[in-house]
Amino acid sequence: MAIENLPRRQFLRGKFLVSSQQKNTPAVDVIRPPWSIGEREFVDKCTRCNTCFTTCETKILIKGDGGFPEVRFENGECTFCKKCAEVCPQPIFRPLDEKPWEHIIDIGENCLTQRRIECRSCQDNCPMNAIRFHLQMGGVAQPSVNGDTCNGCGACIKSCPVNAIKIVKNE
Repeated sequence: MAIENLPRRQFLRGKFLVSSQQKNTPAVDVIRPPWSIGEREFVDKCTRCNTCFTTCETKILIKGDGGFPEVRFENGECTFCKKCAEVCPQPIFRPLDEKPWEHIIDIGENCLTQRRIECRSCQDNCPMNAIRFHLQMGGVAQPSVNGDTCNGCGACIKSCPVNAIKIVKNE
């Protein structure tokens, strides 16, 4: 793997740990807004009217391929405010009393704790307290994710200094 000259900030955030192949492969193909219907039906019925982008309070909805809304957690987290679903004129959302989606987080092997470096930024930023650290004899506490508690809001993603957290489908 060829190492590029990275700015210091990117180096310290662990950008050197991500291969070029991983950069182009998202953990989930596309994450649609919460309460979205199935992918095929969503793409067929969404008119790309842009109302969801303007109402998203955390600005995590972006125009993806073809102008369809996609969730990107680089800007923040999903607060599940329901505004995107409420303002949409098309029938592309499931009932709002259902679970928003089946996504949870996965903490990868490039987590600082795997290198014996103490870090708990993900736990500190998890509003659901779904991330816990378990003490290890003679080592650094290791993270674990409670899949029943994690709602996939993405609050922990932006706080991770080495981009070790990805959203995955909870199956």
